Amino acid sequence: MSDPIELVIFDCDGVLVDSERISVRVDVAVLAQLGWPMTEAEVVERFMGRTEADMAAEIEAHLGRPLPANWEEPFRHLYREAFEAELKPVPGILEALDAIAGPICVASSGTHERMRYTLGLTGLYPRFAGRIFSASEVARGKPAPDLFLHAARRMGVRPAACAVVEDSRYGVEAARGAGMRAFGYAGGLSPRAWLEGPDTVVFDEMRDLPRLLGNDPDI
Repeated sequence: MSDPIELVIFDCDGVLVDSERISVRVDVAVLAQLGWPMTEAEVVERFMGRTEADMAAEIEAHLGRPLPANWEEPFRHLYREAFEAELKPVPGILEALDAIAGPICVASSGTHERMRYTLGLTGLYPRFAGRIFSASEVARGKPAPDLFLHAARRMGVRPAACAVVEDSRYGVEAARGAGMRAFGYAGGLSPRAWLEGPDTVVFDEMRDLPRLLGNDPDI
C-alpha cells in the first residue's frame, strides 16, 4: 500500500501559471534571431521543463560558440510584454488548490525572480510564499531528482509521502527518480505518451486533481 500523501509539490510553468504556450512562442522567435530556427513542437520536446542554464548550454553547443554575457537581456521584454498581456492561471488550478487540504509547495526549473513575477501576475504568489524552491538551489536540474528531494527535505516530508504535479517529461522523470508519485497534467503542451510511466497518473483536467490525490472533500 502506498504511503498517504503528506505534501503536494507543484511545478510552476504549465501547472500553476499557463505560461508554456506563451514562452514557447517567444522562444521560437528568440532562437531564430540567435541562428537556430526551430518549430514550437521542437522547442517543447527539447527544452520544456528544463532550466535556462540547460537551454543556454544547448544553444551554445548547436551554434558552436559561447553566448555573450547577458545574452538574454535584449529578449526579456518580449517575454514580459507577452506575459503581462496574456498570462493567466492554468484553467481549474484555483479550484484544485482550494480543495487540497494538506501542505503544498512549488519546485520549478525557473528562477525565484521568474516565479515571483509569474505567480505574482496571476495572484497565486500568496498561496505559496515561503514554500517556493528553484532549480538554482540544487546541483542538477530536472530530469535529475535533486530539486524535488530538496523541496521535500525543506518541507520535512519523506519522498515516499510526496506527490508531484508536472506537465513535462523531464518533470515526471525527476519525480519518479525521487521516489515520489507523479501526476502528469496532459492539458498543456506535452503529449500524454511523454508523461505516462510507472508511479504516474496522467490527467487532463486540473479540477480533477484533488480527487486523484485522494483529498477531495467528498471522499
